[in-house]
Amino acid sequence: MTAETGVDPLLSRVAEEFGTPAYVFLGDRIETRIGLLKSAFGERFTLSYAAKSNPNPVLLAFLEPRVENLDISSIGEMRLGLKAGWAADQMSFTGPAKRDAELEEAIEGGVGELIVESVDEARRADRIAREKDRRQRIMIRIGPDRVPKGFGDQMAGRPSPFGIDYEQIHEAMPQILALDNLEIVGLHIYSGTQSLVPGAICENYRNFIAIFREVCGRYDLTPERLVFGAGLGVPYFENDKPLDLGVVADDIAGDLDALRGEARFGDTELVLELGRYLVGEAGYYLTRVTTVKTSRGTRIGLCDGGMNHHLPASGNFGMVIHRSYRMHKVGGGDPVGKINLSGPLCTPLDKIGVGVNLPEITAGDVIAVHNSGAYGMTASPVLFISHPMPKEVFAVGDQLRDATRRLGDL
Repeated sequence: MTAETGVDPLLSRVAEEFGTPAYVFLGDRIETRIGLLKSAFGERFTLSYAAKSNPNPVLLAFLEPRVENLDISSIGEMRLGLKAGWAADQMSFTGPAKRDAELEEAIEGGVGELIVESVDEARRADRIAREKDRRQRIMIRIGPDRVPKGFGDQMAGRPSPFGIDYEQIHEAMPQILALDNLEIVGLHIYSGTQSLVPGAICENYRNFIAIFREVCGRYDLTPERLVFGAGLGVPYFENDKPLDLGVVADDIAGDLDALRGEARFGDTELVLELGRYLVGEAGYYLTRVTTVKTSRGTRIGLCDGGMNHHLPASGNFGMVIHRSYRMHKVGGGDPVGKINLSGPLCTPLDKIGVGVNLPEITAGDVIAVHNSGAYGMTASPVLFISHPMPKEVFAVGDQLRDATRRLGDL
């Protein structure tokens, strides 16, 4: 895999000035992606950023004036969002196992909406809201009975902790509607992630629309908001074809316009909730080769960071068959052969590249792992074997800012 000439000078600066291992997040790329989304969909969607994909506080602060909503999945993410400048009423709180203490802090703190994922959770939220003399806005998460082929991970049509099964929604809705201290302001569906297939994404959205219509019609709901789980994928692997967002937008535009053309949905805000598609391709993970060895005919580069900082790149984040992320040697040249790249942990699982075609690798070289802006450090076993936390650097233009998090920030 060859060097990326446009970004390599900046990556070299980060490695030199901040050291490795390090994450680099490129604000300009995020800004471009936001513009692409708004241009493709026009005014049809507002955007909600899923903080779980990367809750770096500097990144959250960068996104606040650029994205309308923040989706949080823990009270810790709510605290991070507040510190980064987000207002509580811009946030929606998802998650299937919210504790009472989290519900209490979120409701008291004025969270915009609770995304209710079970009747039990609704009852607990209603009790807490009553105790605090509040009426809490909620959205009900529905788990569809199907999802099209073409998603890297899917949460529909099988037993799931997420949301209320569509097959059970008509049993659940009357019970939730009867709770006096909750106000239903909309519905939420997120059934699949990481799709690079425009047709599958649009078929999924059409299924959402059908469910939204049916449930709102049956219970005479005029929703303020309907949340579409984006499912938009990024090309992690060498042979992946990048998603054509224009094809998605052109295909689904008529369905969205028809929905908004109905009286019930004329003033409804349609929300596209996304994480990796917004920030994934804007990030790189930098790790430096400390040693190169040959073992039983295989060339291996041993690196100062690996699975402890970037579990997904090691293939241990849900992949059945390991495939190496796109990566390159910073400042390198044309590939000359295959090499395995391992991290510093005392486990054979710590492989961040297997059979990667790279230029000649020697000790001191820096490897840049692509698509590392989402599900990187915070999805990884950073405490395993007590290696230092990686540096995090946020770049806008040629300006670099230390965005490193430390344990205990929550």
